Amino acid sequence: MKKLFKSYTYDFDKNEAKVLTSFCKQAIKQMSSNQDFYKDIKAFESIQDKISENPSQVKLLKDEKTRLVHQLTQNRNQLKMTMAKSGFLKKWFYKAMFNQYNNLLETHFSD
Repeated sequence: MKKLFKSYTYDFDKNEAKVLTSFCKQAIKQMSSNQDFYKDIKAFESIQDKISENPSQVKLLKDEKTRLVHQLTQNRNQLKMTMAKSGFLKKWFYKAMFNQYNNLLETHFSD
């Protein structure tokens, strides 16, 4: 039987909170020039505020969680493709970021 209500409360450690904060800042900076992404910008600003307030107890809205997971998945897939096409040194630089995104998705956002 499927659950009627799902909890969107997450417990991030210090490193995960730092990765998500920098990810949100990057997403806001990239989308701020286009007004079509207004809802995305608001969602990422809200996520950033919640993480900076208390990273050990973050309550996200369903919309915020959906947008965050979608962007993390897209970035992970893009990094995977970039790593496949690149040489050793570039692959080595991207591997750490890929692993961080992958661990976040598997640990907290796997449904």
